[in-house]
Amino acid sequence: MIAIIDYDAGNIKSVEKAMAYLGQDARITRDRDEILASERVILPGVGSFGDAMGKLKEYKLDQVIYDVIDKKIPFLGICLGLQLLYESSDETPGVTGLGVLQGTINRIPDCPGLKIPHMGWNSLNIRPGATLFQGIASNSYVYFVHSYYLKARNEEEVAATTFYSTKIHASVEKDNVFACQFHPEKSSTVGLSILKNFLAVPSPVKEDK
Repeated sequence: MIAIIDYDAGNIKSVEKAMAYLGQDARITRDRDEILASERVILPGVGSFGDAMGKLKEYKLDQVIYDVIDKKIPFLGICLGLQLLYESSDETPGVTGLGVLQGTINRIPDCPGLKIPHMGWNSLNIRPGATLFQGIASNSYVYFVHSYYLKARNEEEVAATTFYSTKIHASVEKDNVFACQFHPEKSSTVGLSILKNFLAVPSPVKEDK
């Protein structure tokens, strides 16, 4: 089973639909035992960094996420779900993120001719050998919706970048933690291939058949 963490964020249902399309049993849940018994866990979402962290703590999902990562269960953050993995965000100064990964979440700089939020298709510069992008050509296009972007501290964790007013770290990978600033569930066949690659990551949890 795939657990999709429910913390009242937007855009969670589209991930559930993408998983169903790929033949997966995916459940939107905030039940600790159900999440920790899942083969893979996804943290999607659209919304405010501060509000989202408040909800994760209210539902005690922050500790569940730490436990998932400690158990080496494959974990995928999408959009806001990527940003929450870091320590803080310019969107809500003073609010502490999960701190699973190191880097800064910054506002996309204003640039003549570019609109913020960034909404649309951008091409990716993919790091050779990146797990999520096996079989996917560099310069493939994916769909973004965001006003803030990641600058990861550790370049070796960056799996793909794009450029929109500035260089954006669009995807990261570290051990069993994967994350995308873009929306693979809205990125057509390329996005489905990325999700399939995530589903192929070995999990220590084996579902009873």
